[in-house]
Amino acid sequence: MALFFDSAWFEARLAERGLTPAALAAAAGMSEVELALVFKDQRELSAGDVAAFAELIGASPSEVAEHAGVSTPLPGANALEVRLARIEARLAAIEAELRRRGTS
Repeated sequence: MALFFDSAWFEARLAERGLTPAALAAAAGMSEVELALVFKDQRELSAGDVAAFAELIGASPSEVAEHAGVSTPLPGANALEVRLARIEARLAAIEAELRRRGTS
C-alpha cells in the first residue's frame, strides 16, 4: 500500500478520461476544497468515496484505495452507500462530458 496519496496517479487517470479533479470531487459528493485536502493527505476517503473515484476513473476500488494511501475498507459493507456512490460517479461523468461538449 502507498504511504501517501498518489496525486500524480489520480491526475493521470483523470486526464486519460478528459476529466478534471472537479469531476472527481463531484462524483464523491465533496467540495473541491475537501478534495484538495484529500490530495494533501489531510482528509481520509470513505468506502463510498473510494467507490465513486473507482467508478469515475475506471479503476478497481482496491487500486484506488492503494493509490489513496489509506486503509479505507473496500466498498461492500454498506451496499446502499456503494450503489449511491456509483450513481453519483456516473452522473458526474455525464455532466463532465456535457460540459466538455458545451451542451450543458
